[in-house]
Order: sequence, then structure tokens, then C-alpha cells
Amino acid sequence: MPAPAVPSPPADLLTVRVQDPYPYFAWLRRHAPAHPDRRPGRPTVWQISRYDDVRALLTDGRLSKEPGRVPGYVPGPAGLNRHLVHADPPDHTRLRTLVNAAFVPRRIARLEPFITDTANRLLDRIEQHTHVDVIAAFAAPLTFRMICAILGVPTELDNAATRDTLMATIAPAPGLDPARVEGELHALLDILIAGKRTSGERGEADLLGALVRASDESGAMSEEELRSTAYLLLLVGHDTTMNLIGNGVLALLNNPGQNARLTGPQTGPGLITTAVEELLRYDSPVRDATFRCAAEPISLHGQLIGEGDIVSLLIGSANRDGTHFPHADRLDVSRTPNDHLAFGYGPHFCIGAALARLEGSVAFPLLLQRLGPVTLAKPSDELPWRPARVMRGLAALPVVRN
Repeated sequence: MPAPAVPSPPADLLTVRVQDPYPYFAWLRRHAPAHPDRRPGRPTVWQISRYDDVRALLTDGRLSKEPGRVPGYVPGPAGLNRHLVHADPPDHTRLRTLVNAAFVPRRIARLEPFITDTANRLLDRIEQHTHVDVIAAFAAPLTFRMICAILGVPTELDNAATRDTLMATIAPAPGLDPARVEGELHALLDILIAGKRTSGERGEADLLGALVRASDESGAMSEEELRSTAYLLLLVGHDTTMNLIGNGVLALLNNPGQNARLTGPQTGPGLITTAVEELLRYDSPVRDATFRCAAEPISLHGQLIGEGDIVSLLIGSANRDGTHFPHADRLDVSRTPNDHLAFGYGPHFCIGAALARLEGSVAFPLLLQRLGPVTLAKPSDELPWRPARVMRGLAALPVVRN
């Protein structure tokens, strides 16, 4: 019996996917929950949009994280793809174990005073201005400073130029030479790693130093894995939480009633906690789960996903699935329960989830309190979004303090 015909989405839904993907996601959930994107000369990409399917496939052993299963496919900068996000067991288990100790919740909790102090210092500068870009002035430097502190990145490299080099690997600016960006990135990582080797700073409190030691003394990591892991942690440890803050502030400004609940006199830690979870769900900083491909054929909704096909698990769509979340398109900062998939699920659950949650719980109350009443400097539909495949985040969030 032939497979049912898959309809094509309306063109107007495709044209706004970067700006606002949610109408397109709703169309997929309703009409094509397993939708193949076939283009000449490229591997087939299956878009999986419903919550139950996404959650199940996040733990499905028939999906592989190894890009080498798709001939010619390179998901990131050349030479920087040998990390835990692109590994199956036993390599994934080995690499995650090496990194995990730095991100356990009790160690992350000790960073709260440092996060608070860093956020307040940034806000001291912001308070001197009427027009503020929340991304450039707050979200980007705060989140990058935190991951630099965990990794042990020298102060002189904790700057906008380093951040720009990292971000250009996932959302390159028009006219930027990818080869030059990759060259600059490799040089930066080599400087970081060489610095740990020459200074001898390879203690447990310094994650990058500990990884260098694992590579040099026990052979637990290859040089390519070391460089790739440093890149991954710098990028993801910064980008996802920056997106959480930017997307979250925009969501609150577009929902003044919910914003008022967080800035009112009765706001407490409990509401902040549920609010962070809801902001993670409502406009997830990770739109599509990281790379997966079918290691064997998989049947889903009458479709056959072929071995070697890429499977894109749409986290942003799953988190707006009305069959799982009541009033899914409504922001509710007190929503509970809230078993969103913003951090994934299963063995590849985001290793930095505790850090992102802590940064969000510190950043949102301080930012909302110290900014005071603000309005968007331009309409929401004119705000620039970075055209990245996996992440969803604003390039800028200009506001005016009233």
C-alpha cells in the first residue's frame, strides 16, 4: 500500500520561519507530523513536530548522533565536531563523564553570588542610558562571562570579539568568509589550550584545564576531541542562555499582564522558578534538537524514514503542542506542571541546564527591576533574529526606558 501523500506547506508560512516559526510548526503538527524536506543534492531531512513523537525519539536508540553516517555532511566548523553532542555510546558516555562534574547542580549553585554581582555591574552601566540593546548590553556579556569563568578562559579573551567569532560559526554575517572564521576560531582555541599547558593551570576548578589534563596525562581525550569540546562548551554555554534571556524579555514585553506578575510586590522565588520554565517552553532558545540521523529505517505516521536520513526534532514545536500543554500559545508564568523539552530529554539532556536555570532566575528579576518600565524601540515583527538552524535567538533587542 503506497504511503499517503504529504501536503506542502503554504509559501507564506515558509517565508517567516526565522521571524516566527510557530504558525509553520502548527501547520506541521496538524497536517504533516513527519514531514520530509527533500532537496536536490542534499540528504532528506524529516521534520518531527508533535510533543509525544519528539520526546520518544529523543531517547530512541535507532537514531544516531554521529554525522559520519551521512556521507559528506558536516554539521559544524571543520575539525570541531568530535564532541559529546555528535557522539553515540561509548564515546558519548566517556566524553560526557569528563565534562559532567563541572555542571552538577551543587557546583553551579555556588556561582549565584558571582552571577548576581556580574549582572548588577552590567546593569549599573545600563542605568546610565535611555536606549538599551538588552542582548548586547546584558544577555551576551553576562552569559559569556559565566561560561568563561567555568572553563577558565583568561580575562583578556572574555570580550565581544571572541563572542563574535563563536557566533559567526552558526549564524555568519552576509559576506563573511567561512574559511576565515574557522581559521580564527581554531587559532583562538589553540591559544586557550596552549595557555593551560604552559601555565600549568589544570586543576579541577578549571574545566578547560581539567580537560587538557585528561588529554595529556591519561589519554582520555584526543586533541581533536579536546578542541571540539572547548568550542562546544564556549558556544552552547553562552548562546542558549543568551537566547533564554532575550526571548524571555521579549515575551514578557509582549505580555504585559504576565510581566506585571513578575514585577509586582508579591513576586517570590517560587514564581520566578515557574516563570523561567515557562519562558523556556514558550519561545525555546533551542528551536531544533541537535543533529540526529536514522541508523535504521523508522516508520512514523505512515512515512518511512530511511537509514541515513536526517531527523530534525522540532523542540520549539513540541513545546507549543496544544495536545500536551493546555493553551500552549499562551504565556503563563505560573504554569505547572511544565515538562517542556527545551533542554532535550534522555541521555543527551543538556549538560548546562542547571547553569541556564540559575542564570535565568537571577537575571530576570534583576533586569526587570532595574530597567524599570520599558517599551520596545521597534515593533516585534521588525526585530532581527539570527538565522541559525538549531538555535532561536534575537540578534538585538532594543528597548527604551520610560
